[in-house]
Amino acid sequence: MPPFGKSVARNVYFHVSLLDTLEPESRDAVHAAGHVAQIHPGEDYNVVKLNREQNGVSLLCYPEFFEEGFPVLRRYWTIDLEKQTVRFRTYENSLNPPILHRKELLLPKDHPQRKTFEALTEAAEQIGLFDDPCRIGFKQAWEILLAQRGCRLAGHELVPIGNDESDSPGLLTSIPPFEKGGLGGIGGIARHLTALTRYGFSAPIQTLTRFGFLDGSKTVFDYGCGRGDDVRGLRENGIEAAGWDPYYAPEETRRNAHIVNLGFVINVIEDMDVRIEALQGAYRLAEELLVVSAMLANPDAVRGTSYGDGILTSRNTFQKYYTQSELRAFIAEVLDEEPLPVGPGIFYVFKDKDAEQRFMVGRLENRRNSLRLSHLSRPAKPARIDKTQAKYEQHRELLESLWESCLSLGRDPDRSEFSHPDVAANFGSLRAALRFVKPRKENAEAILEQARRSRIDDLRVYFALWQFEKRKPYRHLEARLRKDIKAFFGDYRAALESGRELLFAAASPETIEQACREAAEQGIGWLEEGESLQLPTRLVVQLPAILRAYVGCGLLLYGDVSSADLIKIHIRSGKLTLMSFDDFSGKPLPRMLQRVKINLRTQELDIFDYGEPYEPPYLYRKSRFINEEFPNYAEQLAFDEALENLGVVDFSGYGPSPAEFHGRLEVARWTVDGFRLVRSRSIPDLDAPCGRYFTYRQLIECGETQARTSLPNLPKQPDSYSALYDLAVNILDPVIDYFGMIELTYGFCSPELAKHIPARIAPELDQHAAHERNRKGGPICPRLGAAVDFLVRDENMEEVARWIMANLPYDRLYYYGSDKPVHVSYSEHPAGETYEMRVVEGRRVPRDFE
Repeated sequence: MPPFGKSVARNVYFHVSLLDTLEPESRDAVHAAGHVAQIHPGEDYNVVKLNREQNGVSLLCYPEFFEEGFPVLRRYWTIDLEKQTVRFRTYENSLNPPILHRKELLLPKDHPQRKTFEALTEAAEQIGLFDDPCRIGFKQAWEILLAQRGCRLAGHELVPIGNDESDSPGLLTSIPPFEKGGLGGIGGIARHLTALTRYGFSAPIQTLTRFGFLDGSKTVFDYGCGRGDDVRGLRENGIEAAGWDPYYAPEETRRNAHIVNLGFVINVIEDMDVRIEALQGAYRLAEELLVVSAMLANPDAVRGTSYGDGILTSRNTFQKYYTQSELRAFIAEVLDEEPLPVGPGIFYVFKDKDAEQRFMVGRLENRRNSLRLSHLSRPAKPARIDKTQAKYEQHRELLESLWESCLSLGRDPDRSEFSHPDVAANFGSLRAALRFVKPRKENAEAILEQARRSRIDDLRVYFALWQFEKRKPYRHLEARLRKDIKAFFGDYRAALESGRELLFAAASPETIEQACREAAEQGIGWLEEGESLQLPTRLVVQLPAILRAYVGCGLLLYGDVSSADLIKIHIRSGKLTLMSFDDFSGKPLPRMLQRVKINLRTQELDIFDYGEPYEPPYLYRKSRFINEEFPNYAEQLAFDEALENLGVVDFSGYGPSPAEFHGRLEVARWTVDGFRLVRSRSIPDLDAPCGRYFTYRQLIECGETQARTSLPNLPKQPDSYSALYDLAVNILDPVIDYFGMIELTYGFCSPELAKHIPARIAPELDQHAAHERNRKGGPICPRLGAAVDFLVRDENMEEVARWIMANLPYDRLYYYGSDKPVHVSYSEHPAGETYEMRVVEGRRVPRDFE
């Protein structure tokens, strides 16, 4: 490994200008990696990341390495030299790319710009910008942190924020990804209604929240409301809601509402005629939308005595368990309407067909793309402030809203789509306002073209799925859809043909595999080459159009993808797997609650619920599936890297069971605390393993004084046990592996034991006290860690000492002689200090050991 560069965990980073100074082995590895990836230093990449075990090389491109104070990573290649494979990732379209800090460490010491870069790092350190490493690795959090510290970056200087913040990163820092409504469905979720999720609403009401129907503009009636929990929660969130139930609320009036919920009612009615009447009665009350839900059958749900077309449960209640296809067919037959599946056992039936079309198109829209394009199209900087620019500033809010409408529609809006009272007064007409705003946006034509293509892709997916589902033609097309067809396809027939072409293309496994690879390169999911692409369901709308059509066909019967958390697209088997977790975003190790396997060809669903008797498994290495725009990504990445670096758990396959996982962590003296790994606070059994060859008792009850006094010599601090474990794993185990078994002559030393040892010891220096405390509550030895003295019989201890110096991460080593025990310690930050204890005038004096 090079003696220079920026060290992070097991990797070292350096600029390509240092390539020629590498030792031959590392230089050859970098050149071999470039050959496998077919890229060239300086031209395609300018930074190298070398793994200390040299089993991997990453080649990174920071185009503005020298120009930007904290340059942005645009793309990188990770090369496995053994397998001769390449994994590529680009951040060109990312809203939150990684950024580089302390870049001077990557350069030669005599580089002419190094001092400038060092001054920037020093300034950042002085105001605490590097205090929390998890907050600084990505652009969005970094810009927020800069603003919180009251400064901004000007070239390679940090300057105080002034009154004029027109160039500040407003959009990126003010709109956290995935928090704005509409990324997963139609309409968006009002920010003030985020409390809805805290009320434990039923699954069908949660879908209404997810798709933005509960924005306060629509009334809701719960037909068969039970004890009224959903109704109370909706009212407390400012939504006009009412309910009726034949048992709990028979006195309430059954009334019309925009939305009627028939939630888990028809499955508890044993009489078919009454069941039909409930469905028809609820539909009559719905002015816009009826939501119908029922229990689905799974291998563990159907328990009881057969009764009619269902069962009698142990509580003497009736349950009719449907399959998804049975429930859909029942609703369609009774209501003579085509229901839309939005989740397992949940269907929407629209009375308002314009609303149905808006919903179907809207949930396929990639609204995140509009957000990205809006960020890219900041106002062009004028050469001078003139009357035109002054007018732009005067009407900035109006013009920005108009511009965002263009990006959302992918075309110019008409007066019905953008009505603002100030347009005519200040610009004469909407067309004039459009002519005014477009030239004042950077790269306006290219950005509008991207918006146009994005909207066309959304519509192609819609028409592909519409034809795959073989839905009845609408008598009237919804107004916006009609305008879209004319603007993007010319006519309805051409729109259908474009969707049909996409549908046929999605039938090719080779095409699907290539699209999965392109998605992974954009950071949308984790690719298992030739097998599958796994990604959070909220990222499905960002997939290439062909994959969205492929997924949509698979979800024809299941419903909306956002009812699950993670989706696995099987490339060749024609299957999808949907997984739901207890808290996918909020936990580093979410537990799987449900897994649904869907066969695209047969439209069959297999549902597996976890709990009794199947223990919910953990999702390990979650950072592979999410990306830098996902909540808690930096924390998740740090957690996964820390867990991987521990090396105590085998994550092959699905990984260990939760019990086995925590057991292995506890053996290694670690536990999970939020998104962090922290040392265990438990006291282990003395006879429990401490490393591969010793127990805690052997490291505690060793040495002549302990044997003579028989003192318990027990550590009181949990951290002392952790330090002994680290000493055993990092120092003693490797020594025994190389030289054979060792003889412990002095290990842990408690304050009680130290009183019985002659004055030749120095507890405040020698680390034998590990993490134990003195009477004042401070550490006995401020160096912390732990130490042991040992002897290898029939070995020259100088050879043992020098082997440790060359191969192990020790903190301090004291060499006493070729036939004497060696003292060695280990700490969290090993210093690698070595001394020879020479006898001078009858006393042992430390000297450098060379």
